[in-house]
Amino acid sequence: MTILSFTLILLAGAFLAGLLGSLTGLGGGVVIIPLLTLVFHVDIRYAIGTALIASIATSSGSASAYVKEGITNIRLGMFLEIATTTGAVVGALIAVFIPTNVVAIIFGCVLIFSALMSFRKKSEAVSDEDVSKLARDLKLNGTYPSGGEVVSYKVRHVPGGYFMMTFAGVMSGLLGIGSGALKVLAMDNIMRIPFKVSTTTSNFMIGVTAAASAVVYLQRGYISPGLCMPVVLGVLLGAFGGSRLLVKANAKWLRIVFGVVITFLALQMIYNGLNGKL
Repeated sequence: MTILSFTLILLAGAFLAGLLGSLTGLGGGVVIIPLLTLVFHVDIRYAIGTALIASIATSSGSASAYVKEGITNIRLGMFLEIATTTGAVVGALIAVFIPTNVVAIIFGCVLIFSALMSFRKKSEAVSDEDVSKLARDLKLNGTYPSGGEVVSYKVRHVPGGYFMMTFAGVMSGLLGIGSGALKVLAMDNIMRIPFKVSTTTSNFMIGVTAAASAVVYLQRGYISPGLCMPVVLGVLLGAFGGSRLLVKANAKWLRIVFGVVITFLALQMIYNGLNGKL
């Protein structure tokens, strides 16, 4: 295979990854890493480094729109970034010393969890209960526009959400994915934030988390410009196309297809990891 054909195939695969990631809200890394490792037989550490760079690009590009619309809770995001960044650095440091087949097995398990999360029923219900003194002290409660109105919400269980964010950061640094499913779980289920706010705030945080991990991978020499260039370009184009397609697409069927594909990739990753093929 020539370098040109490899680049074009990788660009097409990254476009599909960005498209599926934007349509499901789970990010392109869950497709990029299996694509590089299973199809192109790239070392999983280089695949993780590439996925981290792609996460930085996509988060930087899309988060600004949500911030401009006033949906993202910037104060909450910056507070939780302390947890995710700390966890990401720890995860990246651990990943260097863990055998690649073990990383593949863990990655497969997280993929299955992400697929299950894609089928989860999303709730827009907002609770007016203010049971967190810490949220008041840190001024984490906020508002967001919805249907021409400004809706207020309260943040609850701040310590529990912070702990889950730390774990999400570790998984991000270890596996090279945005861990969007874990972050949304922390904010949506634990901290009881409206789903629109949790997803946009998670997207706002993913770039910072990935940047912290990417520094470690860069220092270890696991980031290849030849892989990053077509992947970043493809994922950006795919994410842009996905945002346009989402308006017309049937979200239910998209999530079913995505869940099936991700589960298949996860089983492949776990099988190859158990057999020492990665």
